[in-house]
Amino acid sequence: MCGIIARIGADDGVDRLLGGLERLEYRGYDSAGIAVENGVGLAVQKCSGQVNELKESVSDSGIYGGIGIGHTRWSTHGPPTDDNAHPHTDSSGDVAVVHNGVIDNHAELREELKAEGREFTSDTDTEVIPHLFERHLEDHAPEEAFREAVRDLDGSYAIAAMVEGEDAVFAARRGSPLVLGVGDGEYFLASDVPAFLEHTDEVVYFEDDEVGVIRPDDVELSTLAGEPVERSSEIVSWDPEETGKGGYDHFMRKEIETQNTSLTNAIQGRIDDEGEEPDLDDFPAGTFEGVERVQFVACGTSFHAAKYGAQLLNKAGVAAQAFRASEYDDAIPVDSDTLVVAVTQSGETADTLGALDRATAGRARTVAVTNVVGSSAAREADDALFIRAGPEIGVAATKTFSSQVVALSLLAHRISADAAGDSPWDDPRAYYDELKRLPDHVQTVLDREIAEGVADDYLGSDAFFFIGRGLAYPVAIEGALKFKEITYEHAEGFAAGELKHGPLALVTPQTPIFTVVTGGEDETTVTNAQEAQTRGAPIVAVSPADHRITDVADAHLPIPDTHPDLAGLLANVQLQLLSYHTADSLGRSIDKPRNLAKSVTVE
Repeated sequence: MCGIIARIGADDGVDRLLGGLERLEYRGYDSAGIAVENGVGLAVQKCSGQVNELKESVSDSGIYGGIGIGHTRWSTHGPPTDDNAHPHTDSSGDVAVVHNGVIDNHAELREELKAEGREFTSDTDTEVIPHLFERHLEDHAPEEAFREAVRDLDGSYAIAAMVEGEDAVFAARRGSPLVLGVGDGEYFLASDVPAFLEHTDEVVYFEDDEVGVIRPDDVELSTLAGEPVERSSEIVSWDPEETGKGGYDHFMRKEIETQNTSLTNAIQGRIDDEGEEPDLDDFPAGTFEGVERVQFVACGTSFHAAKYGAQLLNKAGVAAQAFRASEYDDAIPVDSDTLVVAVTQSGETADTLGALDRATAGRARTVAVTNVVGSSAAREADDALFIRAGPEIGVAATKTFSSQVVALSLLAHRISADAAGDSPWDDPRAYYDELKRLPDHVQTVLDREIAEGVADDYLGSDAFFFIGRGLAYPVAIEGALKFKEITYEHAEGFAAGELKHGPLALVTPQTPIFTVVTGGEDETTVTNAQEAQTRGAPIVAVSPADHRITDVADAHLPIPDTHPDLAGLLANVQLQLLSYHTADSLGRSIDKPRNLAKSVTVE
């Protein structure tokens, strides 16, 4: 979940390193650092805290260099201190390393290396890597020494390393993302494309157990065993301006407000001319014949989108379940008649990739639903469906959730038509007509925004409950997740019918109940909300304007009339705005909430 950046070129690249780190802070912001080769040795500057603090110390130090590596950290081993910040060096200071991932055998390696007299100064697992590199440099040239050091490691890693006197960055990957950017007279390495997108959109993705040696005028890729690798570069379609705030106070606010664009991209060209079928290039009619069951695997917000997709399939008579990827183990039956759909925004979520591996081992067919072309999930699954949301920088997922749900709804129609000969919708044309209007409906919610006032009215409440039934349930638990992520307030999401089976004991007049109703089968949801209201809790309805819940609600967040199976996405926008304004009023770090990172690449 940490962020890696490297820049390899002839002129000074420190500003590019620092700019890359700023664009990677969504991956970690406990500490940061850089190392550069300046012609007389390796200069290392690092500190606990955020990148702007590093920039100040770099400015004071005056370090420079054309070849360098950088890192912004999300702590796994050891607290966020100056000593635990990356880059880490060997005993002599001749080797510098940045690393993302977890070295499983670091404790054993540390004891071996300490027995040889090598001194450690941090609590991190990463520090074994420069010491191993140093050890192998005693017997090998730098490239082979690096390769030998990597062979000693068990676990997951993306590594970028430098050696004094070598005009090169050495890189390796296993289980953590690493991408090469091919610029004009310079190269970049990063854990994510936005780090260097303003400089180049030409990329080469590293695959597991590959090693790279990147010099200012040359790149050599090979396997860990030393076999050469030839791979063509790709062009990333993202606009560099998408990685900036564009005048907004926060990335999250920008990403909420640009959902109409991301949804347009998710839908465009994916509905047939008659408006009654999905038109997915990689999934023509008949693709999923023989599928008997569908299993979704995902984490966090993606899991909530997966639950939405599973409910749509169940409506069409296809057996479908959504599993938290971290709980998807060998006890879950899977065979060649099973379709496993991995839902992951980044395509690099460690638990989801692990679930994908288990599905493949069980002979299941696999599909990745992701935002990132070239990601591990997209490459490892049998097929991929891209949500086309563009870069999302705020840690709390917003536009990617809505784009995931849209992509999953299209996939659900294709699966159900092939596997069950049926559709999740009684009137597909009516659904697709409303799907085309969805971006405009989202814009209507944004144009008529009243969430700030509702947020102010309930500021200071003891707890915040979110309830829904059917397709409104995934929206309710997503609303609660978003709220707790960025406000740090106690929020919980419940299936509406479960409120009376325990949670009602927590209800007080200081516990607003945000009640999501979509115009479907939600009469009982109104009753459940009223049960809480009789105990003093205020009801905040998130519903179409003409829904009967507005007659009993204490406050109302309205959504436009639409198909019941799409109403949840409009309710979700209202709940995103509610969370945003509450967090803003509380002075929270909205884009970088405490203890969280965007892409969870460790298990």
